[in-house]
Amino acid sequence: MSQGPRSGLAAVSSALLAMSRHLEVRDVLKTIVASARELLDAQYAALGVPDDHGGFAQFVVDGVTDEQWKAIGPLPRQHGILAAMLQEARPERLADVRRDPRFEGWPAAHPDMSDFLGLPIRDGDEVIGALFLANKNCAKPEGGCGFTEEDEELLAILAQHAAIALTNARLYERSRELTIAEERSRLAHELHDAVAQKLFSLRLTAQAATALVDRDPSRAKGELQQVATLAAEAADELRAAVVELRPAALDEDGLVATLRTQIQVLDRAHTARVTFTSHGVRALPAAQEEALLRVAQEALHNALRHSGAQHVDVTLLKRGPDTVLRVTDDGTGFDPTAIRRAGRHLGLVSMRDRASGIGGALTVESAPGKGTTIEMEAPGG
Repeated sequence: MSQGPRSGLAAVSSALLAMSRHLEVRDVLKTIVASARELLDAQYAALGVPDDHGGFAQFVVDGVTDEQWKAIGPLPRQHGILAAMLQEARPERLADVRRDPRFEGWPAAHPDMSDFLGLPIRDGDEVIGALFLANKNCAKPEGGCGFTEEDEELLAILAQHAAIALTNARLYERSRELTIAEERSRLAHELHDAVAQKLFSLRLTAQAATALVDRDPSRAKGELQQVATLAAEAADELRAAVVELRPAALDEDGLVATLRTQIQVLDRAHTARVTFTSHGVRALPAAQEEALLRVAQEALHNALRHSGAQHVDVTLLKRGPDTVLRVTDDGTGFDPTAIRRAGRHLGLVSMRDRASGIGGALTVESAPGKGTTIEMEAPGG
């Protein structure tokens, strides 16, 4: 909750900087409301984002406890003064909101409010929200509003920057959704190519075993053993896909913890031993952590699916000013000079693109029968 009034350019600057720090829409909304209430020294503040059905997609308050908010009940509809903010798209400064002819009351548990200041939040010609303040913490002039014309001008500045922050947060969330959709689409193709082929082979082998069981039991036994092997491989493919579908909790846990958790799951899901060590790596910018994670996932996928490795080791360490990711396996290896074949089958082009996209570099060491080491160097950390 906000603690007392603040004034001047420093207070405005602090409020605007606070809004720009967040990328999640909900966090941006909370910051806007808290900043507005503190900046204008109001008892209550709220921000509503409309939906397309006469209600609010989101409604954030400050100055009301969680218990009070639960007692108030469902989100408000777009009526009365709330509707005026969104439909007429003009500021409202009232001495007593309860005396306005558009006022339609509020739930029994709703706090009592009198003087009121509200402004629409606009992105161009579109109203994307409405910001409300109530009960200015000051002596009210007789029959007048505690909120002044200066307060209205200050809130208008805040609303303009709130529109930018809210639009940026929406774009960020949309971008993240598209990235997730692209990853899921890629996995769907991989599942079709890998698991579907395994299941097709499984069905053919089972049919062969059925045909042989009476006339050649020993061959039928061999076919059934192959069925068991194919079923285990298909299960491994599905487990690996499920692990990769889980969103990486980089924001909450960081790169080291996220990698450790995913590798522990892969170690349990596969017959190969998968290990992870980290030495002195601190937090990195979000783009670099995501690039390192994706390269690690791709390299692990290659090692566990294609190399026949018995042991895969992932290491994250500091090298001078840089962070180095190293994925080493003891599998069959390949000829790195066969760029076209390797790039198509092992995702090396994608990994190199991820590395170069953050100013890093990717190196590959491998030879037939000698295993593979993929190393990515990222600046910082």
